[in-house]
Amino acid sequence: MEINNNYLESVKRLFLYYKTIGEKAMNQLEPEQLFFAANEDTNSIAVIVQHLSGNMLSRWTDFLTSDGEKEWRNRDSEFETVLKTKDELLNIWEKGWDCLFQAINSLTPEQLTQIVYIRNEGHTVLDAINRQLAHYPYHIGQIVFYAKMLKQTEWDSLSIPKNKSGDYNADKFSKEKSTKYFTDDELNKLK
Repeated sequence: MEINNNYLESVKRLFLYYKTIGEKAMNQLEPEQLFFAANEDTNSIAVIVQHLSGNMLSRWTDFLTSDGEKEWRNRDSEFETVLKTKDELLNIWEKGWDCLFQAINSLTPEQLTQIVYIRNEGHTVLDAINRQLAHYPYHIGQIVFYAKMLKQTEWDSLSIPKNKSGDYNADKFSKEKSTKYFTDDELNKLK
């Protein structure tokens, strides 16, 4: 039971960590850069956000009681440029994450082995969470990569800055061993 509690706490922290990284990357850009697509086969950051939000709303609404691919979802439309402003983008970003966190926060360790469905395919709750914990960071990585390329001025690193690994490791190894979530320090650094 303790492992299951730790798992749920770890999941919450990881989702928050990746949400924060996405926000920090987007906040370094000019609003119009959020809507830039390099070519017809490339998604803008705004389109990636639309997709993430659509996926989150579909997967996490009535998470335990309905299929994760909702009838009302139009996945293909998530890849069309619909958003026009940064405020619209941030609103749907928050809407998706709020839905996710409400669902995750309501879970109990006993529910981790319950079966939920995504497109009629059964997953344990734990597997369904892991599926999304792999999917969302994939797209957050796209956002960060794209933002770094679009940034016209100096980039504020969201991880260990280039050529600073030695300093980072020296700082870590100068401290006593401890057990904690790696995201605690990383989230504080991103604030």
